[in-house]
Amino acid sequence: MVTITPPPAPEPHRHRRVAESFGVDPERYDRSRAGYPDAVLGRVVAAAPGPDLLDVGCGTGIEARQFRAAGRTVLGVEPDERMAAFARGTGLEVEVATFEEWEPAGRTFDAVVSGTAWHWVDPVAGAAKAARVLRPGGVLAPFGHVHQLPPAVAEALLTAYRRVAPESPVFAAGPDVPVLDAYRALYDRAADGIRAAGGFGEPEVWRHDWERAYTRAELLDLVPTSGGLTVLPPDALAEVLAAVGAAVDELGGSVTVPYATWGLTAIRTGAVDTSRTARPME
Repeated sequence: MVTITPPPAPEPHRHRRVAESFGVDPERYDRSRAGYPDAVLGRVVAAAPGPDLLDVGCGTGIEARQFRAAGRTVLGVEPDERMAAFARGTGLEVEVATFEEWEPAGRTFDAVVSGTAWHWVDPVAGAAKAARVLRPGGVLAPFGHVHQLPPAVAEALLTAYRRVAPESPVFAAGPDVPVLDAYRALYDRAADGIRAAGGFGEPEVWRHDWERAYTRAELLDLVPTSGGLTVLPPDALAEVLAAVGAAVDELGGSVTVPYATWGLTAIRTGAVDTSRTARPME
């Protein structure tokens, strides 16, 4: 089985070049990236004691707009000015900073959320910062998508990627752990960071499975937004996309892609050790 691994292990938050590469084409990112199922949003809304949300790594504002449509108020924090500018253009309030360096200026929230972005945050410093800005009973709730391409498409992508970027650590063969299961490791690590930071009850890691159909054009629009591919030069990216497109053509021109949305919820409870807000997880 060929799988596409999570962002560089074991500490993706240290790979800032990849983390801040998604803004190379924010319009494509916003257009092609899947929104979040109602069940995921509902889980977070139900856990929050009030309507005020802080969205960490909000990107173009995909989940922030969904929460806003559900009647929540949302402030975004985003390190990439290009992504933040796009999100502002949709009517969202966004402040540009990494979460670790962001200044809350005394503001507090009912929930700290993060859509497919928390793995770019230091797991201990991020959890401690979240505890500082959450009101009593507030919830820290990072969540994120992972999808599993059909084997023939994944094989074509991986082969082409290795050809154009042989030194990259982002993609690898994984014979034992399907990618939908492998992403649990990111949320187990986040849970460990929460326990180390203190100030929360026991985090609950959860998963929601679903699927989405893609035409050839839709899939080729999505693929360049993946970590690793976002930093390829145009000619190398074109070679990868040609291989993926040929594989989809062999399958009849469309594919159904299974998704897993992994996440966790942790409720703000005890006292906060403010010395942990800048301390990386070892």
